[in-house]
Amino acid sequence: MAAPFFSTPFQPYVYQSPQENVTPFQILGGEAQIVQIMLKPQEKIVARPGSMCYMSGSVQMENVYIPENEVGMWQWLFGKAVTSIVLLNQGSNDGFVGISAPSLARILPIDLAMFGGEILCQPDAFLCSLNDVKVNNTTDQRARNIVVGAEGFLRQKLTGQGLAFIVAGGSVVQKNLEVGEELAVDVSCIAALSGTVNVQIKYNVPMRRVVFGGDNLVTAVLTGPGIVFIQSLPFQRFSQRIASGYIPKHEGKS
Repeated sequence: MAAPFFSTPFQPYVYQSPQENVTPFQILGGEAQIVQIMLKPQEKIVARPGSMCYMSGSVQMENVYIPENEVGMWQWLFGKAVTSIVLLNQGSNDGFVGISAPSLARILPIDLAMFGGEILCQPDAFLCSLNDVKVNNTTDQRARNIVVGAEGFLRQKLTGQGLAFIVAGGSVVQKNLEVGEELAVDVSCIAALSGTVNVQIKYNVPMRRVVFGGDNLVTAVLTGPGIVFIQSLPFQRFSQRIASGYIPKHEGKS
């Protein structure tokens, strides 16, 4: 069965695998995107819970706990999902699945083999994956807004040699850093970066003010070599804008 591929005016940055046999996929939409993936018989993908949008009749979905995807007790206590969904094509013909972004976000395909088998991402960036991809989540137990290194804000690590899809908010810019090249980025705008990039944290205000929150308080100075993906609208900033614009109606007043 051929997947109903549609044309789309926007295609994000795509990494083509050096391998000859690549699973076809297409990214649809401009704002809240969908990645549509073709599945050969007995081929499967692993995705975050709640991300499945549609699938062909031959694809079976199961919610499972994957030991390879490391999660800790803290994630479970704080309400984080510790399971994943597996979508397996059990038919004799090709099938397809559509995986949707959880918010107004772009979907970025990441071939981990081209990143040396590792990439660091913002929390909950992982959307789905094919083949050899391992997801390692950590929970930062320090005070909110206190960041001392890359592990303080890039708390999801993807490893392996497979193809992973991650999400980033707003418009996405890819920057290829040469050896020794520096780039200063607001920490919330870093969607992902390769493990070869050195990260130094710079506070733009006294530490006592950082704990109370605010915009552009912490900057990450990135030094190459490596690749960084920069997002224009982090989900936290987007949700804060919505919350600040909400004016509750008082009961008894017209």
